[in-house]
Amino acid sequence: MGSVAPNIAELDASKFNITRSTNLRDVPLPGSPEELSHSHCTDHMVTVRWTDVNGWETPEIRPYGNLSLPPTASALHYATECFEGMKVYRGYDGKLRLFRPDLNGQRLNNSSQRCSLPGFKYDEVKKLVAKLLQIDGPRWLPEPGSFLYIRPTVIGSGPHLGIQVPKEALLFIIAVPWPDFTKIKKNPQAERPKGLKLYASSPDSIRAWPGGFGYAKLGANYGPSLQAHGKAQALGFDQVLWLYGQDRQVTEAGASNFFIVWHNAAGKLELVTAPLDNELILPGVTRRSVLELVRERLSENFVGKLAPLQAVERTLTIGEIEQASKEGRIVEAFVSGTAYFITPVAMIRNEETDISTLGANGEPAGYASQIKSWLEAIMYGKEQHDWAYTIEEEKQ
Repeated sequence: MGSVAPNIAELDASKFNITRSTNLRDVPLPGSPEELSHSHCTDHMVTVRWTDVNGWETPEIRPYGNLSLPPTASALHYATECFEGMKVYRGYDGKLRLFRPDLNGQRLNNSSQRCSLPGFKYDEVKKLVAKLLQIDGPRWLPEPGSFLYIRPTVIGSGPHLGIQVPKEALLFIIAVPWPDFTKIKKNPQAERPKGLKLYASSPDSIRAWPGGFGYAKLGANYGPSLQAHGKAQALGFDQVLWLYGQDRQVTEAGASNFFIVWHNAAGKLELVTAPLDNELILPGVTRRSVLELVRERLSENFVGKLAPLQAVERTLTIGEIEQASKEGRIVEAFVSGTAYFITPVAMIRNEETDISTLGANGEPAGYASQIKSWLEAIMYGKEQHDWAYTIEEEKQ
């Protein structure tokens, strides 16, 4: 007789074990030190254990608290860890929404398998997040126009030291009050800056490379970059603009995707961002949404005073940006991502050269602002759109 394949359980968000907290945490005020700490989580968390023998176990919602891991856990030794960044929005109609959560679930699944962790049905992730927010959303996100940051994470959690594929893993999801970076001023007395200041990486510092894992959201992408980020901030810059190769290709700005609006050498108005095909950059959910909105709404017709432009995904070098700035062809630049959302870029320092990425009059032209307003309308329910996933809440 042939061997019988083991019954490995899939990730299933339809069943839950729920343990409600009896010691509710204080909800921090907007702008408070607790909110600015990025670490003051909501009352509950989701955990789901996986083993190579049985697959995914029943998800648990339990009081937020520390995890228990053996010192030999794979995540602590071999960087078997990946995560996602999402937000849940309290709409102006009072409803809670996630923005394109299946794209986050799909990317988490891809990242998990890239770092030797188990795969799963990616559309179950949004259901896990929704269940957590059904419980914590009413108390932690009461005000329309506000959001919480959501961090789903997968780690190798078993006690098996040695170079091997993890036999145990843990998926957990936490929710965190998060400051709105687009509204924060470092100096309350100072004039609001016109955009971020980016510090171009040096040739001997590389964030990602072809054949690597720059396209996956792994902790191993971020830890080695933090030192460069700290040095840039010490010099008065907001983020590192990561460059790659002898031709100094523009890849990402910190943990955000980078866009530039310019007139190309032939005079054509374009929105340009790095491509995905070389797998150097993260396929950002906001990045994808920016490109799709521009192609749908801004490729043929004026929007107010904004002229039509073409969205282009291609290799872009810092030399091209510097030349365009010298010739007055830059219209504006911005970054996109879950944390920074849509934020203008004012300048880039490349070695000893400061490159202005503002328009001819020293101001952003308004493309980023328009794209941001379109996205906010979807996220907060002002526009009904299939990118928004509505969460049904428990009655209090």
